[in-house]
Amino acid sequence: MSHNNNFNIRRFTFLTLGLMGLGFSVHATENGAPTTSFGVYDFGAGILPPSTPVGTVGMRTAFYSANVQKDRQGRSLGNNFSLDVLSIGVAYFRMTDYRMLGARFGYSVAVPFFQMDASFRVQTPGGPLDLKADPFRMADISVSPLILQWDLSPNLFVNARLQVQAPTGDYDKNRLISPGVNHWTFSPTVNATYITDTGFEVSSSFQTDFNTRNRATDYTSGVEYRHEFALGQHAGPFTLGLGGYYYRQLSDDDAPGLEAGNRARVIAVGPAISYFSPGTPAAWFHLYKEFGARNRSEGYTVALRVGHSF
Repeated sequence: MSHNNNFNIRRFTFLTLGLMGLGFSVHATENGAPTTSFGVYDFGAGILPPSTPVGTVGMRTAFYSANVQKDRQGRSLGNNFSLDVLSIGVAYFRMTDYRMLGARFGYSVAVPFFQMDASFRVQTPGGPLDLKADPFRMADISVSPLILQWDLSPNLFVNARLQVQAPTGDYDKNRLISPGVNHWTFSPTVNATYITDTGFEVSSSFQTDFNTRNRATDYTSGVEYRHEFALGQHAGPFTLGLGGYYYRQLSDDDAPGLEAGNRARVIAVGPAISYFSPGTPAAWFHLYKEFGARNRSEGYTVALRVGHSF
């Protein structure tokens, strides 16, 4: 393995490349969008921070915009749909020297805030009705009480975690859109990063979401799956390449009078870049465009993430 690649990996290990939970979910699957955040993991998904006295603090800001909703065949609903979401999240991440199953043990918590602006048109017997909402509130807090990190070789890194999203965010069933989803979500996740001797990186994150019932609406969102990925080349303190995600709902939603088969899916891809230099905060940036949407919105997202270990 080259000296430069060894140096890059040591720097990656010094700070986290996996600050979790600082993404956003537009609204619940019962409204046609994922329950938990995605577009969070790109480069270094399998690498977690070292065991430091204080821990790692991170911040992520992201903007999501969509002007179309797709039906189950991928056709636009033509309902003058518009959705903009600005999310700002802060997270605390702590890895320890305690060993479990041969891995380092850690935990984390993330608190997001959403500025949301949504509108669409509904056809009624009395004519079209335009609905709007623009809340700015706290969204659902995400806690990972169990995180395990394995450094399997100088080139291969894997971590696993259980993420719990609690219904702590602002929610109003009579409002067009809400930052909170009003139900619990349990998400087992496995992340991996492989870096070749020449500095080419392949990173992936695999997550499944299991949702409880929204008691306010008697609605249970189906099981959700996502695969986030990044491919890129290390060049000094930078990693440059492509990232994206594949999202698919694995089971039907359940609610009184709901037609079967209400499953969502979407793919996103775009440029991604990360920066890491010793003694300074690490940073990640990506711009993803969605396509192939079914039963949900289709748009683009821009995200900036920074983190530092103390």
